[in-house]
Amino acid sequence: MATASRTRPSASEPDVGDTKSRILDAAFRCLATSGYAALSVREIAKDAGVNHALINYHFGTKDRLVIAVLDEANQELLVRQKQMYTAPGGFAAKWAQARRFYENDIASGFVRVQAELYAASLSNPELRAQFLPRIQAWKLVVLEAVREALQMHQPPLPPAFNAEAIASLISEFWLGMEFARLIGGPTEQARHTQALDAIEQMLVTLEATSPRTPRTHRNRAR
Repeated sequence: MATASRTRPSASEPDVGDTKSRILDAAFRCLATSGYAALSVREIAKDAGVNHALINYHFGTKDRLVIAVLDEANQELLVRQKQMYTAPGGFAAKWAQARRFYENDIASGFVRVQAELYAASLSNPELRAQFLPRIQAWKLVVLEAVREALQMHQPPLPPAFNAEAIASLISEFWLGMEFARLIGGPTEQARHTQALDAIEQMLVTLEATSPRTPRTHRNRAR
């Protein structure tokens, strides 16, 4: 579609940054409560208190808007995860912290928003092309943390259990758990709590019994 028809903001339009923030906040709320399939630009505009033409002006398409919503939340969460993994302390304690982050993300609606875009990406190639790199950025954070844990503790594992394999198991576990938690109710939540407890105890045991290597080589950005 031609972009020349975009409506330009009027002279009375509030600060552009404030307007975009209100639109993003409103779109996040709509995604978290109604989902991607029911997402309505007019409802977002109503919630944000702006003319719906401004959404088209600032973001162009619905998919660009939802990716901007994901980016706004995801960037903050990636910084949070990196800070957690690089902070002092054992990995069992960091696993416990990740669990607290997870509960916060469930309550805030972020897990629902991410799951909605994940599901929508299955039948929307353009959205998938934008969504996958965001998920992969988080998986890279997990991979770097696993590499550091293996370097520090050197647990006696079979050769196939390298950092890439373990990171894949961890990240796919969390993603799968999020979907099941959203649709499965209290029974699924209880099963996941049990599994998360078990992994935390395993990490405690590994840290207590594995040799510890000083942090002489930090992971470097590639």
